[in-house]
Amino acid sequence: MDKKRFWDSFPLGTHLCREPMPPMAELKRDMEIIKSKGFNMVKLQENWLVDEPSEGNVDLSKYHELISRAQELDMGVYVGLTCEQAPSWLYEKHPDCRMVRQDGCQVNYAAQTTLPADGKPGPCYDHPGATEDQLRFIRRLVGELSIHENIVVWNTWQEIGYWAEWFAGECVCYCENTLASYRAWLSGRYGSEIKKLNAHWNANYASFESINPDRSRRVNCVPQRFFFRYFMDNVQVASVLRSRCEAIKEADALSRPVFAHKGSPDFGSGMDWTYARTQDFIGMSSYPAWGSGSGWDDHKRQKRLPRYETLLAEMWDNVAKNADYIRSASAEGKPVWFAEFQGGPVSTDFHIGRIPEAADVRRWMLSAIGSGITALSFWVARAEIMAPEANGFSLLDPEGETTERLEEASAIGRFFQKYPDVFAKNNKPQAEVAILVDEWNTQLMRTMSQAPEAHAYDARGWYKFCWDAGVPCDFVEASQLGEKRAYSYKAIVVPLPLSMSGDLAGKLVECAKAGVCVLLEGACGRLSDTGYATRGQMNAVIRGALGANVKTFRLIREPGDEDRWTPGERTWGEFEDEGKMEGAGALSGCKIRANAFIETYEAEGCEAIFKFNGKTSGIEKKIGSGKIILAGTCLGHNATAYVENDSVETARKLLMHCGVRIKNAGGLLVSRRVGEKLSAYIIVNPHERPLTETIPLPEGGRVVDAYGSAVTQEGGGFEITVGPLDATAVVFET
Repeated sequence: MDKKRFWDSFPLGTHLCREPMPPMAELKRDMEIIKSKGFNMVKLQENWLVDEPSEGNVDLSKYHELISRAQELDMGVYVGLTCEQAPSWLYEKHPDCRMVRQDGCQVNYAAQTTLPADGKPGPCYDHPGATEDQLRFIRRLVGELSIHENIVVWNTWQEIGYWAEWFAGECVCYCENTLASYRAWLSGRYGSEIKKLNAHWNANYASFESINPDRSRRVNCVPQRFFFRYFMDNVQVASVLRSRCEAIKEADALSRPVFAHKGSPDFGSGMDWTYARTQDFIGMSSYPAWGSGSGWDDHKRQKRLPRYETLLAEMWDNVAKNADYIRSASAEGKPVWFAEFQGGPVSTDFHIGRIPEAADVRRWMLSAIGSGITALSFWVARAEIMAPEANGFSLLDPEGETTERLEEASAIGRFFQKYPDVFAKNNKPQAEVAILVDEWNTQLMRTMSQAPEAHAYDARGWYKFCWDAGVPCDFVEASQLGEKRAYSYKAIVVPLPLSMSGDLAGKLVECAKAGVCVLLEGACGRLSDTGYATRGQMNAVIRGALGANVKTFRLIREPGDEDRWTPGERTWGEFEDEGKMEGAGALSGCKIRANAFIETYEAEGCEAIFKFNGKTSGIEKKIGSGKIILAGTCLGHNATAYVENDSVETARKLLMHCGVRIKNAGGLLVSRRVGEKLSAYIIVNPHERPLTETIPLPEGGRVVDAYGSAVTQEGGGFEITVGPLDATAVVFET
């Protein structure tokens, strides 16, 4: 396969198998079946332990054979590395390369098979000897396989992360090599001046060498804790990713792209932005039916999950939201891959999930495309054989040569491949609204109780508000606020900014001056970026810009005295009774429930837009050509918990008050993909009934094709009917 031609198409692939491999004849036959269905790519998962069982004894013959067969079938090959599954000889050669838990114990688990979790957590690659051996193997692997021109992409890390809490019982790594690297990073961050660190941390260390991360079993909100977790997630992991990418590029004479993928976005965290910039691009796994919603959601409180709400959550939460998140994390214009996509029933041990129907596959694939995904690779072709995932995940059943879900994936994939300029490019237009992602705020809150879950849930709810209203939504990371793109949003929503640095606050004020509506939630900078209480209970920069003071801050009960997120009372009178904020000024007549806490303000020169029990709980002020709004509670919870029309409508009016256009709330939801000559609308019906609507086209637009729905073009638009919980795509030219 010609590589350029491959990238000019829509990459539609499937993982062929994992170790241990079935017989070669079976694999080749499955490859032929997949090819006959229009798939143009197959993934091979490499395993270091299997491929180099003793040092220097490398046998890659099976990969040569499979890649050659793919070449004969005119298929591209996507090669994925699993270097966490390290060979036994590595640990014998370097006994001190084992990761160390926070309690000081070595992690002695060393995976012998790809399950569970591809060998995670693996060796510590801060160990120079282990790193040297790893990179040597990568260069040899890539050097030998690179003779095959139909290899189109390399993947350096399958589902980035160590997952040590799951497989080792505690987080990692506290070995001397990693601690030395951590101290060097701190030294660089503070210009080798320990006095600067001491001033920032409110500490008194004699030197950087004397600094150790907090290791107590009780999670403490102290810089010694969350600075180390920030380092592990954003510096140490990024370093491993970068070194693997560089090793591949050194060894591959044909300079094919290199990427890595997450198991799922770390929602609310900025680490995905960090990882995306260590590779040519980034991707993620997507298993929509592995779960459905948060335990705080209304539908999850029922003893039996209701069909409609569950399938809807798979679509908006597990697919669309995650795809928009990873797309936003990607560098502008770079590919965005669903590097693993659910092909069959989720299977974990004896728990087998529902077998996806064609309608499921259609919802999932089109929702992904609507959020900007540029390639899909299904996991897997033929049903898994290993017990932990037996008979699961696959497009094909254990026996047979087709399934309903495979035929639907094939049909949709062929449709995408007809229009690569539309579907194979990162071309979803910038949204009018973005949700802020602040990694430092997230890391700090993860050292607290209640706060991290409330923050992620709140941000997720804001996405749901937008999705329900037909409003495209981006995510913007705090480090991007100084870029031109950030000034182009009509609104930037800042969910639960409990910790906020002066630098970030200043950038938000600059965004407002440039014309953006900055919508802050309460508890805004109650803590500094090093976890210390802020005098005045609000970030000083925001406080100065608004001319506002916090008057009261109290936790608030939930309806019916439920305890989805509310802690138990320690004594009488701690909590405010549940209630709603009532709109004032531009939002007169609106009502929205207060969640988690309620904060009230004294503010001169600000307009009150919300009141709670007669006290001002929401304010706004014009700043330059934009404005800052401060709402004293978590508003996003209202999208998915204790859902009421009043709260939903108020959230929409608040977005409209920020200048955001509500596209089609209550009707069909439309996303755009914009190519050079052709463009597309991906149209979703999130309701339980079929909907028929006329969708306007750009002036002079003409429909050229549609998937799965009849289209009647009239005047400046087209009429289309979309079934309940269904989706379609319409391609047009202008």
